[in-house]
Amino acid sequence: MIRTVSTLVLDGLAVFEFGVICEVFGIDRSNDGVPNFDFKVCGPEVGRPLRTSVGASLTPDHDLGELVGADLVAVPAIINQDYPPEALAALRAAADSGSIILTVCSGAFVAGAAGLLDGRSCTTHWMHADELARRYPTAKVDRNVLFVDDGNLITSAGTAAGIDACLHLVRRELGSAVTNVIARRMVVAPQRDGGQRQYIDQPIPVHCSDSFAPQLDWILANLQERHTVSSLARRSNMSARTYARRFVDETGTTPMQWVTDQRVLYARRLLEESDLDIDRIADRAGFRTATLLRHHFRRIIGVTPSDYRRTFACAAECPESA
Repeated sequence: MIRTVSTLVLDGLAVFEFGVICEVFGIDRSNDGVPNFDFKVCGPEVGRPLRTSVGASLTPDHDLGELVGADLVAVPAIINQDYPPEALAALRAAADSGSIILTVCSGAFVAGAAGLLDGRSCTTHWMHADELARRYPTAKVDRNVLFVDDGNLITSAGTAAGIDACLHLVRRELGSAVTNVIARRMVVAPQRDGGQRQYIDQPIPVHCSDSFAPQLDWILANLQERHTVSSLARRSNMSARTYARRFVDETGTTPMQWVTDQRVLYARRLLEESDLDIDRIADRAGFRTATLLRHHFRRIIGVTPSDYRRTFACAAECPESA
C-alpha cells in the first residue's frame, strides 16, 4: 500500500516528467474515492531554487531526509552529468529502508548513480538506453518496452511512458478501481501496458501514417474475425509481401504479432471489467479457444488469465472456467 510519496528534484529537472508524478500522486482526489497521498517534493536544500531543463526554477519544500521511509520515492527525468552525493546517499538509504523506487525517463541515471540498477532489469528513453547500459554495465537494460517492473524498482521510458509506469504502480498497489479514477481525470488509458513484472512492447504504434491508420482501426473493430496476412492484404489491395513489409514499417512489428497483441490487450480488459468466463473471452478476442488464449496471454503478460483476473478485476467476484 502506498501512502507516502516523496519526489527527488535536482538541478536539470525535466518539468513534464516531474508533472506526471505530481499529476498521479500529488493531487487530492479523495472526493472521488481515491486515497490521498502524503506528497512531498524533496531537494538538497529547502527553499533553494533548482534550475529546470526549460529555464524556469522550482523550489523544494522538503529536504532529502524525507526520502527515507517514504513508501514511494519518485525520480523524474533529470538532465545532468553529476548528481549531488548526498542525494544519491539519500536515495540508497530510501531503497534500503524498503521504499519503492520509481524513475521516469532519464531518472534511471540517478538510480544507476546510486547503485540501484546493479543486476536489475530496467529501461529508459530509447535515446539514452545505450548510454545507460554503458555507464552501468551490470544493469539489464531493455530498450523495447514502456516500463519495467522489477519489484521495488520501476523504471520507465521517455515522457508519456512515465504515465504508464505510474498508473501501473497504482494498479499494482491499490487496484484497478483507483487507477481508473485517476486515469479518467487525466484523460488517458488506465493501462496501455503491463501487469506485474511485465516486459511488453507498446501494443499500438505511437506514429502511423494517415493512410494506414484505417487498416489498424478496422482490425481493432474486428478482432473476433479470423485474420491472416493474405486476408488483410486483400482488404488493402496489396500483395501479402508488400502488405507485410508496409505493416512492419508502420508499426515496428509483423501483422499477426500486432493482431495477437491487440487480442491479448482486449482480453485483459474483459478480464478486468466483465464477468465473462474464459471461453467467452477467448471467442470475443478472436482466439477461438481458451487454450490458445491462455498460451498467448501467459507468453505476453507473464501470468495466466486466472491469476490476472484475481489481481486486477474491477468486479467483486468474476467467475471463470478452469
